Amino acid sequence: MPAKDQSASSSEPRINLPEVTVSELSTSLKRTIEDAYGYVRVRGELGGVKYHSSGHVYLDLKDDRACLAGVIWKTTASRLRIKLEAGLEVSVTGRITTFPGQSKYQIVIDTIEPAGLGALMALLEERKKQLAAEGLFDEARKQLLPYLPRVIGVITSPTGAVIRDILHRLADRFPREVLVWPVRVQGNGAAEQVAEAIRGFNALPAGGAIPVPDVLIVARGGGSLEDLWAFNEEIVVRAASESLIPLISAIGHETDITLLDFVADRRAPTPTAAAEIAVPVRAEIMARIDALVRRQAMAWRRNQDTRRTELRAAARALPAQDMLLALPRQRLDNAADRLPRALLANAQQHHTRFTRLAARLNPSTLKRTVEFDKQRLESLTSRAALAMKHLREQREGRVERAGTLLNALSYRGVLARGFALVRDEAGAPLRSAAAIGAGQSIAIEFADGRVDAVAGKGRLIGGPAESGDAAQPATPSRKAPAAQAKPPKSGPAGQGDLF
Repeated sequence: MPAKDQSASSSEPRINLPEVTVSELSTSLKRTIEDAYGYVRVRGELGGVKYHSSGHVYLDLKDDRACLAGVIWKTTASRLRIKLEAGLEVSVTGRITTFPGQSKYQIVIDTIEPAGLGALMALLEERKKQLAAEGLFDEARKQLLPYLPRVIGVITSPTGAVIRDILHRLADRFPREVLVWPVRVQGNGAAEQVAEAIRGFNALPAGGAIPVPDVLIVARGGGSLEDLWAFNEEIVVRAASESLIPLISAIGHETDITLLDFVADRRAPTPTAAAEIAVPVRAEIMARIDALVRRQAMAWRRNQDTRRTELRAAARALPAQDMLLALPRQRLDNAADRLPRALLANAQQHHTRFTRLAARLNPSTLKRTVEFDKQRLESLTSRAALAMKHLREQREGRVERAGTLLNALSYRGVLARGFALVRDEAGAPLRSAAAIGAGQSIAIEFADGRVDAVAGKGRLIGGPAESGDAAQPATPSRKAPAAQAKPPKSGPAGQGDLF
């Protein structure tokens, strides 16, 4: 009987349980989970990494059977040394808690690091293959370093020993102007600052207040793979590949390799070695210049000695001055002896010629010449008169023929045969009766004069009259009595009245 009562009581609803709200239950569960677990260390693969605009990072930790939500608050995220990516195996430490707004539990991460060196190396190799496939590591993209740069740009931490080592080494070898762009070389935001510094140096205007460096040095001291991870980030590698200024990579020690070393124009095993690569040794250059100057002076002296020897040899081969001038002197003496006799002979020849010419010049010769020229002039004058007469007769004949043709083609010849020319008030000829209106003033030109008249009502030959009075003959106008009183002149038979 008691057993029956116990089973019956377990199946009945427990109405005596205290009632709680959803928030109270969520808070109780949160406290229970946090008290039961506290801090835990979890290993898993990252998935769904999201960098929020607030600075927090939301991610998932998963393995082949489960998934755990995680969150990294802004203060912790700012201290991260690596960039979180999906697929990276990590080991995290944090507190297990709940998120009542979505009824789920999550881990609030305090520390996160790659799960062993193998994970980082695998990620590094994968990124290296990707960038190499794009051609960023090709030798053809690398630029030659200037032999002696005027300005050197250094991208590194301003407080570390690296910048002091570089400046000290440059001062020992060949002092140059150095521009330092301070950046973080480790931790969160280091990669972005290094990339920004490379692009900033390349963006400096030529001829501006800040000189453009001739070569860049990106330097950092030694450290672990995690410490040097900023120089393996894709943003740094791409900024270095886009740089138009030759770049020297000096990251870590000689055994440390980063992706920046593959894309840089030159890799230095240490920051000090980068300074040695950037500039030559001034003392060696001065010694080399002195040696070249000495060699040049010795070569010049040897050349002068050779030229002097050649000149002496040539001088010995030349004849003496007296030997060169002996023959010309002899020819000059002979010419001097012959000159007086030649002058006398020449004067005699000219005198004889002038005498013969003077004998030919007498008055009778001049008179005959003048008479001949006078006869020739008279002959030319008579020939010119005949030519002018003949030309004038030709021109007169042409004028007469043109006048005859003009009279034959002139309209006045037509008027002389009994016809008349009718003109309007403007003097333009009228060629048809239809062009003359009633009461229009017209001028009739005959062969012997011109008569003014006024047109009356007209009619068309062979058709009805324009005004409808076909049976009535055209009446002379009252406005032209002179034309009516003047008897018509006799003309050719059959010619009718114009009106």
